[in-house]
Amino acid sequence: MIARCSPLFEYPPNALIVITFVGAMMSFFAATTAILQNDLKRVIAYSTCSQLGYMIFPCGISNYYVNIFDLMNHAFFKALLFLSASSVIHAMSDEQDMRKIGGLASLLPFTYVMMFISSLSLIGFPFCTGFYSKNVILKLAYTKYTIISPSQKW
Repeated sequence: MIARCSPLFEYPPNALIVITFVGAMMSFFAATTAILQNDLKRVIAYSTCSQLGYMIFPCGISNYYVNIFDLMNHAFFKALLFLSASSVIHAMSDEQDMRKIGGLASLLPFTYVMMFISSLSLIGFPFCTGFYSKNVILKLAYTKYTIISPSQKW
């Protein structure tokens, strides 16, 4: 919605600063909340909230196309992560407490590989889709909010 209404956000002088701050704080607080959860679906849900904050952040630096790129990448690896989590929950007879779930790599090898691949993409591991979208966001933020851009350094 922010990307679609981008002309409305470009004119007020402080709107983009507020959007940038809200996106960064949302990403940080949702990620730290996810660390403290034990329920498998809640961890993934808070991770999604953190990723949504990460998607709002490039809108605040007027790079709306990066937001859409990250949204598309996020849709695919998060869908794979939720499907894998559902497979684990079903295999464990609706048990969602991660403290009681473990050692399933030999029981669910395909699910293990799919969850591993989607987790790598979620954390931004190199050569995964999440790496490219997160790397572009960080590079654009770095060049926008530094006095000397990387091309002008010695």
